[in-house]
Amino acid sequence: MRIVEKLEDAAAWCGRYRASGLSVGFVPTLGALHRGHASLLERARAECDRAVASIFVNPTQFGPGEDFTAYPRPREKDLALCRAAGVDLVYLARAEEIYPPGFQTWVTVEEVSKPLCGVSRPIHFRGVATVVTQLFAVVRPHRAYFGAKDYQQTLVVRRLVADLHLDTEVRVEPTVREADGLAMSSRNAYLDAEARSAAPRIRAALLAARTRVLEGETRTAAVLDRLREVLRPDALLELEYAEVRDATTLQEFPDGVVRSTPGGVVIAVAARAKGTRLIDNVVIPPDGPASP
Repeated sequence: MRIVEKLEDAAAWCGRYRASGLSVGFVPTLGALHRGHASLLERARAECDRAVASIFVNPTQFGPGEDFTAYPRPREKDLALCRAAGVDLVYLARAEEIYPPGFQTWVTVEEVSKPLCGVSRPIHFRGVATVVTQLFAVVRPHRAYFGAKDYQQTLVVRRLVADLHLDTEVRVEPTVREADGLAMSSRNAYLDAEARSAAPRIRAALLAARTRVLEGETRTAAVLDRLREVLRPDALLELEYAEVRDATTLQEFPDGVVRSTPGGVVIAVAARAKGTRLIDNVVIPPDGPASP
């Protein structure tokens, strides 16, 4: 496994892969890797000739007062996970190259960035879209892999790839979960025993809301009432948002009535478990089984 820090070295290595006719699969990460990341890396390894990972705690997707400084950076553990997953190249991007002096170009995906997480984190998706565009320019992957837990992020990335005519296929893989249903997240490491015991209620609440929709409930208010009933926000678990939206556009349903759409329905939640922000979702497609 090759490890590079310079942008020009990463670009050169990936360029040689492509010039040799090899397909490149790419997983961009913030680091603090876990089994969810491993599943993406293994998928890239299985579907492409070469698997590339980037590790970069991107400062522009953290807002004021968020955990940029505290975000875990276990470099050796992350590299060991990449090695075990069969990664060929790890790009340890450097902030001074991603955002050099005088940097002033930003990528903003307008409408799909605004609701849900965009309300409380108004600069977050601008930072995500900008760094993903830069990393795609360096790696030039044939396929890029993202987890379904970060549902709104996947829509942002799909939109920027389509709008900017980037030659990359975006692949979204199922959320990897703990045995009790909690979505795997690097921020789970922040949870103490009490918060960890409360956090799985997020998943239980989403499943209960999904069941109401599958049983024929079309009133978004009733679906969300059921979600809140199961979530039982208290001192351990504070709800930031719970929404039922069009799964493709993230638009609200007119008059609060769920209607059939080509992309289906997404039910999304953000909640804080003793201050640690966690997100999760379920997607109900127009036909066929709902997402696991």
